[in-house]
Amino acid sequence: MAAKIHIFSEKNTNFAAGKIIYSSIMRIDIITIFPEMFNGPLTESIVKRAINKGLVDIHLHNLRDYSTDKHRRVDDYPFSAGAGMVMMIEPVDNCITKLKSERDYDEVIYMSPDGILLTQPVVNQLSMNQNLIMLCGHYKGIDERIREHLVTMEVSIGNYVLSGGELAAAVLTDSLVRLIPGALTDETSALSDSFQDGMVSPPVYTRPREYKGWSVPDILLSGNDAVINEWKYQQALERTKIRRPEMYEMLKKN
Repeated sequence: MAAKIHIFSEKNTNFAAGKIIYSSIMRIDIITIFPEMFNGPLTESIVKRAINKGLVDIHLHNLRDYSTDKHRRVDDYPFSAGAGMVMMIEPVDNCITKLKSERDYDEVIYMSPDGILLTQPVVNQLSMNQNLIMLCGHYKGIDERIREHLVTMEVSIGNYVLSGGELAAAVLTDSLVRLIPGALTDETSALSDSFQDGMVSPPVYTRPREYKGWSVPDILLSGNDAVINEWKYQQALERTKIRRPEMYEMLKKN
């Protein structure tokens, strides 16, 4: 069964103006000029199951539907010299204003390369919210007044530049949805993910016990939970020291 992602526009939304709508499930509204890019990332796997189980409501809004230009333009040349086009403030303001007239939002998040770095603690905190807006930039960026007056939080998934914020928004959405109770088959799985305890995860193994002479560590087959847990902790600690030395230093301080 396909995940039901709602694609709303000024033409097909049926929400009454000024009506505040409340829901007990998490709602994520994504503002983008390429809603089709979310087919796949948000219609498969854990996110799909969470949508179909009614645990999260994801709505895509085509920013061009909120343009007042007859050609549905959402970008223009920057003032002063400079390469590239800039996303205009009016369509973004129109969309966000309409959404806010329908419900209260905890955060309006701009997916930005210079926002705060997305980490597990950031995801954990955002997962406690009920209604979120994610704004996907494109071209050279967005009018700075959007960041100053409409956005409440800026998030980056890494120190590199993408063509737009759509992939970043998909990453953030996936990281949030998997923390919703009931989204994972084993709800304890998320608690043992990398970074939840300030360390990367230890190595994991499954059947067969032997493959091409490569063996599963005997300790994992011992049945002694206390010894196994200590082994996992030490493995996670060593991996963190090698692969995330900055996190290891924080662990030592604590």
